Amino acid sequence: MLVAHYLTSPLLSAAGFRHAFFTRHHGWSTGPFATLNFSVSVGDAEHNVAQNHGLAAAQLGVLPEQICCATQAHGRRVLVLEASARSAEVAAQEADALVSIHPGLACGVRTADCIPILLADRISGAVAAVHAGWRGVVGGVVTAAVEQLRAAVGDRGALLAAIGPHISSAAFEVSEELAVTLRDCAPTVEVVSYHAEAPHVDLGRIVCQQLCHAGIPRVCVDRVGGCTASDPGRYFSYRRDGARSGRHLSAIVASARQ
Repeated sequence: MLVAHYLTSPLLSAAGFRHAFFTRHHGWSTGPFATLNFSVSVGDAEHNVAQNHGLAAAQLGVLPEQICCATQAHGRRVLVLEASARSAEVAAQEADALVSIHPGLACGVRTADCIPILLADRISGAVAAVHAGWRGVVGGVVTAAVEQLRAAVGDRGALLAAIGPHISSAAFEVSEELAVTLRDCAPTVEVVSYHAEAPHVDLGRIVCQQLCHAGIPRVCVDRVGGCTASDPGRYFSYRRDGARSGRHLSAIVASARQ
């Protein structure tokens, strides 16, 4: 029996949240999308992607239609899911973060270098998934998602966050102008370094700082390792492979709490 390969956050697991940062291993896709690709838009066959979603659903303990992912646009829009939300309906809407307060309904994002962030409230069981590329980081999607999750539960909650595999600073070379822009997103920590005299940026560290500024204690923020650009055996990467790169799925299921 084929089982999708994934990584988990010790913080989220200890709190009882079903979640996964899926790698590219153990799926049905072929060619540049081999094997666990979750996007049809990159050119993969629909039946392959559907089978891959089935593998993810089995791992998360939900139906495939209960894993919701929006059309991502590198913005800051957050979509709060209704109890009746299903994958096809949500896919037609544009957002870069999803929030669910309904047990059994999963929030997901697709990435191939950008940062996937999974959020959870230990008190209510509500969850969120965030897609944060550099444009989203600059635009404030991280803060917007935290604020919307708190608004949805009607309290500040007791939030946990897990930052999934993404492009590392060693691989993320940027222009001097963009380096300055990203440095301004986390002015109290060092996020820019230089390799061969070119600026490289640690997006994960910026996101971690933004989560802390949004009120999530550092001890409640988990960083799941992995550089998508430098590990072709395990991860898809848009920067490395171009537009026909596959996409990973990162998802978390809202949990019932007493």
